[in-house]
Amino acid sequence: METFNTDPKPGRLILPLVLIGMIATTYTFINRVAENNDLEIMEETVTDETIIEETIVEETTTSTTTTIPENVIQYLEEITGEKIQAIELGKKVLETNQRWDDKITTYQEAQLEFEEFINDFENFAVVFTSPGPPSTEPGLLSSHDELTILVNLISEDTKELLEGLTAPDTGERRQAALQSFNNNLDLFIELIEQTIASVTSS
Repeated sequence: METFNTDPKPGRLILPLVLIGMIATTYTFINRVAENNDLEIMEETVTDETIIEETIVEETTTSTTTTIPENVIQYLEEITGEKIQAIELGKKVLETNQRWDDKITTYQEAQLEFEEFINDFENFAVVFTSPGPPSTEPGLLSSHDELTILVNLISEDTKELLEGLTAPDTGERRQAALQSFNNNLDLFIELIEQTIASVTSS
């Protein structure tokens, strides 16, 4: 009679243990990879958020930049040119007055030059007054009105300079007219610069 072996393949118990060990190792490896991937994804997300924030800042900056209308730019260019012209005319007035004070020119020569300044600034006032800024810009219209007043005051100062030249005093009236001329011319130039700055810096 044969003896029955209850476990003809004793090695078969080892195989499940090996498989369990491999599965556990694989599970641990996958978890570690997953964890590493999570860390990398978080870093990339932060980078993406940073890029998005930078993009938003750039877009915000772009959106706040205003475009100056063409007719406004043209007006600013015009008053810039007129400011330069007024400065040049002002220099001529000062030079003529100084030559008269220094007795370099004759009375007739000084009188003719002062008369020319009257014509120059009368023409300048006419050119400056019209056409003015666009009617859609109330701020510029207000500034232009103030500038026009100053231009007319400067023109009146040149007339007073001539009256001072011909006055029977020792030059006090002419010097007072010259002081007024310089003050009004300085205010005119300053207001033009303020007007330009108020548009270009906004």
